Amino acid sequence: MLTRDIIKKIRVLEITTNRIVNETMAGAYHSVFKGRGMEFDEVRPYQPGDEIRLVDWNVSARMNGLFVKRFVEERELTVILLVDMSASSDFGTLEQTKADLAAEISSTLAFSAIKNNDRVGLILFTDRVEKYVAPKKGKKHVLRVISDILSFRPAGKGTSINAALRFMGHVLHRKSVVFLLSDFRDAGFEPAMAIAARKHDLIPVVVSDRFENDLRDLGVALVEDPETGERRYVDLSNWGLRKAYTASVAAAAAERERFFKTNGIDHIGIMTGEDYIPPLVRFFRKRRARR
Repeated sequence: MLTRDIIKKIRVLEITTNRIVNETMAGAYHSVFKGRGMEFDEVRPYQPGDEIRLVDWNVSARMNGLFVKRFVEERELTVILLVDMSASSDFGTLEQTKADLAAEISSTLAFSAIKNNDRVGLILFTDRVEKYVAPKKGKKHVLRVISDILSFRPAGKGTSINAALRFMGHVLHRKSVVFLLSDFRDAGFEPAMAIAARKHDLIPVVVSDRFENDLRDLGVALVEDPETGERRYVDLSNWGLRKAYTASVAAAAAERERFFKTNGIDHIGIMTGEDYIPPLVRFFRKRRARR
């Protein structure tokens, strides 16, 4: 059952993201995700300037005149939001958790999709797939998707991108645009992701928090791994420890970047507490320039 607070959040997200889509995102989205190709629409009389290769010779012979085939863009796409709901997504140090940020980004992408008459689906996962919403069109459906993201209370705490990608492979039988929103605090997902990226337009959205990447001097602190529940005291005033941690995080990010680049996977990096629209717009512009 939706609480009053969740209903309020849904309404705020609807108003905010609708404005963003109308003012910024819609044109960029359409220019990048143009559909699966061209489909036949009709045959019409030849007009000066028409390409000769479009002439339908069979119809022209029957009608005793030149007729050409007209094609239109097959606009409809399937957009899947693959959202990490593991315990680490509840972390955030700038008045916004990674889960909150993922919900806002998902809302913006979903409204962009339905504005272009695309279908939107949802997969929520932790160390297992916990919820699947089949792709559909329309504002009512998108509001249901947003509601599911905001109100969902996962059973699992860990992260298995592998499980999510395997499930996706079973339920998606045609090429789709897949936004994978996660902090990527997982390992061993690369082979499954490489396979999924060959079949679908897979776009990882790496959601992170600055404090996770660069520890601050807070003295001796009790820290807890949200996914395993392990707790220990750590002396954060130890400069060497903080430096080693920062180097480890940077190395993992660099390795992830190399993997994305090697496999031709475009990705987006977004941090909590920052405006997520500029990174999205930069991504769309980069895609559009390449097209």
